[in-house]
Amino acid sequence: MRTAPAGESRLAAQEEGQPMKRSLTARDPATRASLRQVFQELGFEVIPFKKTEEQVLQHVPKDVRLTVTASPAKGQDATVDLTVKLVGHGYSVAPHLSAQQVRDRAHLADVVARCREAGVTDVFVVGGDPSDTPTEFKDALALLTALHELDHGFADIGIGGHPEGHPSVSPEVLFQALKDKAAMATHIKTQIVFDPKLILDWARELKNRGIDLPVHVGVPGAVHRQKLLRVSGGLGVGESAKFLKKQQNLLWRFFIPGGYSPDKIIKGLAPHIGKPDNHIEGFHVFTFNDLGPTEAWREQTLRSLA
Repeated sequence: MRTAPAGESRLAAQEEGQPMKRSLTARDPATRASLRQVFQELGFEVIPFKKTEEQVLQHVPKDVRLTVTASPAKGQDATVDLTVKLVGHGYSVAPHLSAQQVRDRAHLADVVARCREAGVTDVFVVGGDPSDTPTEFKDALALLTALHELDHGFADIGIGGHPEGHPSVSPEVLFQALKDKAAMATHIKTQIVFDPKLILDWARELKNRGIDLPVHVGVPGAVHRQKLLRVSGGLGVGESAKFLKKQQNLLWRFFIPGGYSPDKIIKGLAPHIGKPDNHIEGFHVFTFNDLGPTEAWREQTLRSLA
């Protein structure tokens, strides 16, 4: 299969019902240059559904980095299966390794061996949502520790960051947990946060606390609300309920006048990339498998910044 040109990607956006929005641009030359670099280096996250491989091949150019999430409904092996297939097509792909889905050290060794054989060099380690899979790893730190006891061979290991914090965990505990994991990682990807100032303040606090890893800020792509609802429906009844509960803030934003656009977050943070008070390096796009509109948005923005 081939990569869709810009016109076909725009058509895909229209078919999904997602209106093409005014392109992101900037008058300041430095911000404009920063934005262009950001969009050239965007990574897309995909969910391992039945048609994901076909959708990636249809819409995503080979120079766009991919990550494959670890869905509790599908299991860790489905993530590795799709990763291996996409690497075989010429993509650079990082699978999520979930502490709640890797059963034990033998399973971890098998996952690492499969990744090594396929030529995978990057992974993203998460704690993951609780599932029915019995596991000896209580959290991401435990999985990271076990990973480093193996000859894993990965050049890039990502961990998750949570700028909005957690309602039942103090900021001190969260920052210490992140610092413990940072010693075994090479970058941080954040959860979805809509407030650029909150993200920047958090990134500056990381710097103040000596957590010196590059930060990739997570943003939703050009996802249509109907697609988001369909994705949640494909996760299974229990997982869908958890997904919708976690994403209720995102869903609300899709119903405001004009809909949601990731441009505000990116434009708000772009002038701060490369500044000495933070380690924000770029952005990571949660596509929810709405790949046609998301790639059309990326292409259109690159043209407007040329």
